[in-house]
Amino acid sequence: MELHGRDVNQDVRELGALLGDVLAEQTSEGSFETVEDIRNAAISYREGEHDSRGELDRRLEGLSPDGESIVARAFTTYFELINLAEERERARVVRESSQGGDLEDGLVATVETLVEADADPETVQQVLDDVLIEPTFTAHPTEARRKTVKAKLRSIANRLEELDERRLTDREHDQLWRKVDAEVTSLWQTSQVRERRPEPQDEARNVQWYLESILFDVVGEVYAELEDLLADEYPEVDVPKLYEFRSWAGSDRDGNPFVTPEVTTDTLERQRAVVLEKYRQALKRLSGFLSQDGRRVDVGHELERSLKADASRLPTIADEAEERYPGEPYRQKLKLMRERLRRIEDVRPGGYAEKEELLSDLDTIDGSLRSAGAGVVADEYVEPLIRQVDTFGFTLASLDLRDHQENHTEAVHEALAEAGIDYYGLDEEGRTEVLTEAILQDEPVIDLENPGDVSDLAERVLRRFGMLGEWQSEFGVGAIDTYCISMTEEPSHVLEVLFLADQAGAVALPDHCGIDVVPLLETESALNGARRIMGTLFENEAYQQAMAARDNVQEIMLGYSDSNKENGFLAANWDLYKNQRRLANICRDFDVKMRLFHGRGGSISRGGGPMNEAMLALPNETVSGQIKFTEQGEAIAEKYANPQIAERNLEQMLNAQIRARLRAIREPEEEVREEWVDAMDTMAPAAREAYRGLLESEGFVAYFGQATPIGVIENLNLGSRPASRSGERTVEDLRAIPWVFSWTQSRCIITGWYALGTGIQAYLDDGGDIETLREMYDEWPFFRTTLDNASLALARTDFEIASHYADLADPELRERFFPELKTEYERARDVVLDISDRESLLKREWLDESLRRRNPYVDPLNLLQTKLLAQSHRTDEEEQTLRLTVKGIAAGMKNTG
Repeated sequence: MELHGRDVNQDVRELGALLGDVLAEQTSEGSFETVEDIRNAAISYREGEHDSRGELDRRLEGLSPDGESIVARAFTTYFELINLAEERERARVVRESSQGGDLEDGLVATVETLVEADADPETVQQVLDDVLIEPTFTAHPTEARRKTVKAKLRSIANRLEELDERRLTDREHDQLWRKVDAEVTSLWQTSQVRERRPEPQDEARNVQWYLESILFDVVGEVYAELEDLLADEYPEVDVPKLYEFRSWAGSDRDGNPFVTPEVTTDTLERQRAVVLEKYRQALKRLSGFLSQDGRRVDVGHELERSLKADASRLPTIADEAEERYPGEPYRQKLKLMRERLRRIEDVRPGGYAEKEELLSDLDTIDGSLRSAGAGVVADEYVEPLIRQVDTFGFTLASLDLRDHQENHTEAVHEALAEAGIDYYGLDEEGRTEVLTEAILQDEPVIDLENPGDVSDLAERVLRRFGMLGEWQSEFGVGAIDTYCISMTEEPSHVLEVLFLADQAGAVALPDHCGIDVVPLLETESALNGARRIMGTLFENEAYQQAMAARDNVQEIMLGYSDSNKENGFLAANWDLYKNQRRLANICRDFDVKMRLFHGRGGSISRGGGPMNEAMLALPNETVSGQIKFTEQGEAIAEKYANPQIAERNLEQMLNAQIRARLRAIREPEEEVREEWVDAMDTMAPAAREAYRGLLESEGFVAYFGQATPIGVIENLNLGSRPASRSGERTVEDLRAIPWVFSWTQSRCIITGWYALGTGIQAYLDDGGDIETLREMYDEWPFFRTTLDNASLALARTDFEIASHYADLADPELRERFFPELKTEYERARDVVLDISDRESLLKREWLDESLRRRNPYVDPLNLLQTKLLAQSHRTDEEEQTLRLTVKGIAAGMKNTG
């Protein structure tokens, strides 16, 4: 059976031709020919028909400012369209592989793995009971596209899907293609560059779109498929809750003064309104199916009792339901349920108090249908809704609060000063004692509503905690029950948050603790001091009580981005691996259940890469079953914008987590050969020394500023928070995102490979051998994933293009740094190919093909960008074009930072 009527080459060819037609129509034939000449010159060089880019350079140099703008817009729009074509191809592969029964890492493979591993039903049940996957959407400014542009692209994607998957007449095909033509024309006429910086509410609405438009429906399908597959091999196994979605959008305050309590309140209100409306719509649709005549079908005593309880609670509505649906008990019940949902948000009594009450009603309907012989109806229409309610609750996504530890310390100091306590004057032990006593005593120590004469910073922190109790009272504890502490370095940094939550009434020990306090360990000192930090907390009386009230689960967040920026790619990866094992051992020693929160970015340099492979590469000791990780920037759109790809992504993560948990149950401590650990312990310090040597070299920060477009990126309206924490341009102060973004734009992605080759060479010089490294690659998931991720960054690096950016720097700086970067690149490339025994850096053929398809089109944007950066003065039009080249390169590289 043919599932599709198109392929990726046809999509690319026809979308490219359509863009050419639009370009000629909207500008001129001359402009179209100029773009074509530039395109052909770039392709000819990449295909080896010319020895240099001279022809391409000549054509770009001859452009007028208006011509530059048209070229930048043409190539940027091309990449936006080609990304849709490749997304469509991914969806095709998923459908065709699913139909053929050979979908790698899918749920069929999951169950086959359990069977082949001789897992008995009890073990399978234990694995599933342990697993909880928590994707956490962030508002980090790594999404270069405007919301308006994304909406137009999504419309085109939907048309492509119809063209590909529907059987159309010629007339229907032409009508659809005209709609694509209209959207591309509109896209061309729409500004690609944001005129204003997005507000936190914009970012929250963006995250909300993926949750309500895609994931809300996809989740039920994943559960249904897993249950069907398990029914054949493990009929006695029940599938529990496996997914929970969380968000930082509208609640992450770290470095973003625009995320106020009002923003968080607005986000909570909007998310609740959205999800309740989704449930009301679902119940309305369900009413269309559950038209059973109560005189012919025995609905059972439970449903009858439930209806009587509702009639007592909502007598007027019950009368209306009986009058409207005489003799139809299911429809009567559903109308009452819709009313109870409606009353959650208003002052009238009778609304559901928590999601468990709605789940109870759905379970009652489910059981009634099954006892009445309508199990197929329950499976098809009720069970998916039960899964949705269990997953999304009344919150859509639970919010995590986050702020920098310095702000909490300052707020606590100022608030306690009003109470006569000199907090800054105390050492770490003294601070811990004061905080512990305050948490354990019944009476509050500070007044959050009237804290006294405190600074604006302290007032903002104290007000946020004052609102925490109100948020939990209004929206439920689960709506906002996690607080992440950036740059945690001491136990007191964790206790400060617990203390403030206690003063807000969100904590009342020993019986209640309404938040998980999550230390974010991201610096070398924090990671290496993990036993001191966590051990002190686990032995602290107040913290022990808080843990007991939270089922003795400790969530610990690991910062991939700042760790990489501080230590370099190889050393950061090794530090994170070792410290994950160390944290697991610490938690085991104190009989604490650990949940790791992986603060991963979209790019390789910030912990990105295939999530399922990353899960399988985690040390066994850390795989408790529960896992939490950030999703951000383009990674969100790439994974969750298309329903088929979103479902595939959720299945791959579930496959990896089930396999990893089964492995961890059977082998609680990962056996890593001592010689492999010794090899890494030799490589990582050498790599860190080389990387730090680069960053600390005199003039390197100046070179970075001159040889990358960081100055442009700092001023782009990407996200609602600033590019740096203090406004200074230093490597330490600069956020990891613009740091990586800048190197990615210049095609010199040092953040994904610098010092890798030096580190490996240090091991070989110390007596190591290449065969051991090949064994590590073949047999050790951590090492293989690390090198494969480096390969991706190496493959995206292009030193011919990077040389043009280097030419922008002062000649003395260029000669000092660029040859060194190139030498290190070549060293890393050669050693990765040698160890992996591959001829190509990319092990996936489709990735190699995608890169070959894109490179000739990215080149003109890079060269145009360097041309504009080289100008000491730019007109407003040229400045706008320069910013557009950043967007276009990001689209072409499919990555910002």
